[in-house]
Amino acid sequence: MKKRVAAAVACTAALALAGCANNAQGGSNGQAVAGSSVSGEKVTIMVGGLDKQIYLPFMLAKQLGYYDKAGVNVVLIGEGAGVDATTEMMAGKVQGTGGFYDHTIALQASSKYAEAVVSMLQVPGEVELCRSDLKGTVSSPKDWKGRHLGITDVGSSTDFLTQYLGTQNGIDPSQTTRIGVQAGTTFIAAMEHKQIDCGMTTEPTVSKLLSDKAAYIIEDTRTAEGAKKAFGGTYPATSLYMQTSYVEAHKDVVQKLVNAYVATLKWIQSHSAADIADKMPADYYAGVGKPAYVAALNSEKGIYNPTGIMPTDGPKTCLAVLSAFNPAVKGKAIDLTKTYTNQFVQSAQPLS
Repeated sequence: MKKRVAAAVACTAALALAGCANNAQGGSNGQAVAGSSVSGEKVTIMVGGLDKQIYLPFMLAKQLGYYDKAGVNVVLIGEGAGVDATTEMMAGKVQGTGGFYDHTIALQASSKYAEAVVSMLQVPGEVELCRSDLKGTVSSPKDWKGRHLGITDVGSSTDFLTQYLGTQNGIDPSQTTRIGVQAGTTFIAAMEHKQIDCGMTTEPTVSKLLSDKAAYIIEDTRTAEGAKKAFGGTYPATSLYMQTSYVEAHKDVVQKLVNAYVATLKWIQSHSAADIADKMPADYYAGVGKPAYVAALNSEKGIYNPTGIMPTDGPKTCLAVLSAFNPAVKGKAIDLTKTYTNQFVQSAQPLS
């Protein structure tokens, strides 16, 4: 069974905890954030959780002024889940998606073509948490039978990864109820009100629940070791992907975008978590507090791809994961070379 918890309801329940961000600069869902002031063709990028640390490079590029320096006019829009952002992109409503690379594989299985033009995360950074009252009862995905599992949305990458973890532990997806609760306050509310037993989410939501002793970890992919243990290899996650037809027709624009993101990834490598947090909008850490946000970022700073190049073994791992449970992908002839390109990263120019 697949259900969805309305974000408005969960947000109302969570107001007493952390509040729901409505600040446009912070990238609340559905709100546009101007990325640059330069003239020229506008590029709208929808990000499946703009204020999550796993998607930090998109806003950081704006805060550093790198869109302006690259000469590209960017508008960022926050969306609750990568699958919804992907749908908007394929409908031509936005030009790019900030989401997990694995969506390009799922799209090709449906004879739709998009490609990642820069890889931003070399591991997923996702954590599977369970409610504290279940400690001793649920110790791994093998204990999920009959459980309610939180994901960002049905068809999202967290949905993909959750189904895979269950399948690998003898639990068929039909034996669980996966519920779309997004992240942040809505995820926290769903867990506190026992709408979900376990759920997959990222920082800073993870640190908030752990510090409140409301949850415990059963799977952690914030490190390369954790990701390989869970998924059998390198699992590249956040990327900028765009319809292949758009990339082919706008190579100059795509190159400018990639120039900005490669510069941002390099900046991350040469600065501390505190330096990075100082650049982010205040509402990005309002729910957990800036010290907790910095601590979480410091512990997972290794998730960011230092170069933007797609990890060599990453696409094969992603395909193997999707093929393990997804009937739309299983048995399909997928040409992985058409799901990403390193061309623009390899041609990236330093920003002056």
